[in-house]
This record gives sequence, structure tokens and C-alpha cells, in this order.
Amino acid sequence: MNHDAYPDSYIRGILNTVKTVAMVGFSPKESRPSYFVFKYLLERSYRVIPVNPGHAGKEVLGQKIYASLSDIPVPIDMVDIFRGSEHVLPIVQDALKLTPKPAVIWMQLTVRNDEAAKVAEDAGVKVVMNRCPKIEYGRLSSEISWMGVNSRTLSSKRAQGLGKGVQKMSLGTAKD
Repeated sequence: MNHDAYPDSYIRGILNTVKTVAMVGFSPKESRPSYFVFKYLLERSYRVIPVNPGHAGKEVLGQKIYASLSDIPVPIDMVDIFRGSEHVLPIVQDALKLTPKPAVIWMQLTVRNDEAAKVAEDAGVKVVMNRCPKIEYGRLSSEISWMGVNSRTLSSKRAQGLGKGVQKMSLGTAKD
């Protein structure tokens, strides 16, 4: 896998199939990027399980925080890593000890560890590095463009069928 450029179909396929995401390095502080991603994914119907040993046992937005991946009592589809690149390999090794193994290891923006990626891929696990699932979901669903702007056409007419609150769009199919 070329980790410098991912086909849209690869990212879309991951985001369309994972249901349960363990977020390692989650912060309960509302101003932290991990909190933004946590809340966004919850609003998109993912089950997001925060992992942070310093806050284990507490709850945020109705989700219990766990100390480690091995403490999580349910199968995990994806591990989303909000830790520095130098901390990734042990997290991946812990993830690969889980039964069943997660299908995806996702490293957040600025996080890249080629050794950990190889270990995961050798174990049959998909890997994404230096990307954010919130940004990728928004981009692929057309909620936002690469510039971070909602790409819908401006209109004075009220949008139909969007419901109340946060606008949610689907990812569509795995086609590019």
C-alpha cells in the first residue's frame, strides 16, 4: 500500500464498513482535536470508545473511557490513534493481540510509523496514516471540500429532508 496517497475507494470502503472505533489518545477536553473527531463520529452513528489511562472509568457523551485496548469488552473494527508517531508501534502490537483483531489501524494527521504499518499489514490489517476520519468522511460525503468549506450550493430555499441539527450526509458507494 502506498501510504502517501490513498484512493478514495480505499478510504470510503473503510468508513463504510467499520462500526466500532477505539480512539487511543482521546482527550475529554472539548478544545482538543480528538474530542472533535470523537463527537463527529458519534453523530455519524459510529460507536466510538475512548481510550486514555488518565481518565479511565469516566464518561464523555455517554461513552465510558477505558485505560487500554485490552480493557474494551466488545470487538473493535478500527483503532484511531491520537498519539505521537513514536508511540504507535506498541499500540499496534496491543491491537493485534485482540480477538478478533481490528480490521483497520488509522493514524491521525501528522502521525506516521512505517514499521507499525508493516506489522499491521503483515497481520492482514488495513492501515491509514496521516489522515483524519472526520475530514475524510466530510470530504467523501461532500459535507466539506478539501478547503474545509461546505460545498453545497447556497440558496435562500430551506433544504428538504435534512432534519434538525447537524447536517449528515452519507458516504455513498465504494466507487471513486
